[in-house]
Amino acid sequence: MTSMTFRPLGRSGLQVSPLAFGGNVFGWTVDEATSFSLLDAWLDAGFNFIDTADIYSRWVSGHSGGESETIIGKWLRQGGRRNRVVLATKVGKDMGDGRIGLKPARIREAVEASLRRLQTDCIDLYQSHDDDQSTPLEDTLGAYTELIAQGKVRAIGASNYSAERLAQALKVSEQHGLARYESLQPLYNLCDRAAYERALEPLCLQSGIGVMNFYALAAGFLTGKYRSAADAGKSLRGPSTIGKYLNSRGLRILAALDAVAARHGCKPGQVAIAWQLARPSVTSPIASATNLAQLKELVEATQLRLDAADIGSLDAASAE
Repeated sequence: MTSMTFRPLGRSGLQVSPLAFGGNVFGWTVDEATSFSLLDAWLDAGFNFIDTADIYSRWVSGHSGGESETIIGKWLRQGGRRNRVVLATKVGKDMGDGRIGLKPARIREAVEASLRRLQTDCIDLYQSHDDDQSTPLEDTLGAYTELIAQGKVRAIGASNYSAERLAQALKVSEQHGLARYESLQPLYNLCDRAAYERALEPLCLQSGIGVMNFYALAAGFLTGKYRSAADAGKSLRGPSTIGKYLNSRGLRILAALDAVAARHGCKPGQVAIAWQLARPSVTSPIASATNLAQLKELVEATQLRLDAADIGSLDAASAE
């Protein structure tokens, strides 16, 4: 096991590894046995942070949601692991039959279902998966405050919130003495910079909020595996990834990643992650792997240190 330096996740009291394993792949692009081996390797490498959601993987034909949580729960049940893991999951996306949003009754129902699937009595980080503007913030935050008091949740976080709404939520927590969002899960990577850097990043730095950004590798684009339209067939996500990122700016970013990777004797995707880890506002990017070779690359990415020249060239190539 490598010695791992954990990072504080905002003011939550949680100490997390510099990468979170994205559990959206469990029960979707990897089966249960492979999921178990990936999770074992993650812990063996010294990492402790796992992120999932109740909705994973409802989009797959024949699935109803909860598949990822169920696999993680079976893995946790094998003993001795729960206290080595910081477990994050989410509520709020459409689970069907009107089960959507952040009304207190929905949160109370969803947390019980997640606890059952995860086979644990406490979720370390429970996140609002989407902002629900139809429910008063004090109602949502009040429901979370009750769950923390009951010991079912340790801390709460927000995902997909605008800076304006996150600031409002923090204000409501302060005014009413309610639990506050201690983390934010935004879209952020070398290709998707402006939305986060413009307004969310200053707010997170000012308010001491931990950041666990998703799509750290831009759905695989930043690994360099999609370099022409002909590469779209390389994965399930290929066609949409190429449609979004394969343009002159995207190719400029890949060229800069290639150059830095060549200097360090590593891979472009590892450089893309190291660039995020060098940013003071980012706590723990979320990345997933579907095999042990990919997971090994993620582990090595956290040991890569970029210098000012590396970061400058990547910043210039990815400027929006």
